[in-house]
Amino acid sequence: MKDYRTHLETLRQQAAEAALISALTTVRHKRELFAKHAQHLDALADEVEHANEQAPPA
Repeated sequence: MKDYRTHLETLRQQAAEAALISALTTVRHKRELFAKHAQHLDALADEVEHANEQAPPA
């Protein structure tokens, strides 16, 4: 369970960093790329969290 939380936290942190890079860059295609990357990482984290909630207790 601890490993799951660590990976989930890492995904959330990476999503936040990609969103920050997106906000700071002045190149339009990079801004769009990093925004899309942030959304994807956030969606992955949501899916992992949802899957863990649905998993039977060990």
